[in-house]
Amino acid sequence: MWPLLLGVICLAVLMGALGMFSRAQVRTLKSLGIWVAAIGGILLAALMLFTGKGITAVWMLVMLGPLVWSWVVERRPPGSAPAPPRGSMSRAEAFEILGLKQGATEAEIRAAHRRLMQSAHPDHGGSDWIAARINQARDVLLG
Repeated sequence: MWPLLLGVICLAVLMGALGMFSRAQVRTLKSLGIWVAAIGGILLAALMLFTGKGITAVWMLVMLGPLVWSWVVERRPPGSAPAPPRGSMSRAEAFEILGLKQGATEAEIRAAHRRLMQSAHPDHGGSDWIAARINQARDVLLG
């Protein structure tokens, strides 16, 4: 009787996990994959260490470095853009970033900023750094 009960419980857990998996976001699934790979790698490295293959175990842990780094980078709080490069941006550099010529009007600056941000915004797959530079250029030109 207990094997049947255990089977029903396992089936219920599996069905619940499949339901949660189907509603999960891509970022969550990617994070899950990183965790599974990292834990599996650590367990395999521990097995290698216990069987006397210490050098192999160390190299396996080194190979996990990129996985750990990608996890650390993704743990950044949402909406936190990296700081724009240090130092002030010159007006000439700001015009170049926005693709404008010297003496552009405020309306032209705002239009160029809007056009560039539509493609460079991080919410639309753009880069945080590029968006920060575009914003910095607008701020320099509009004061």
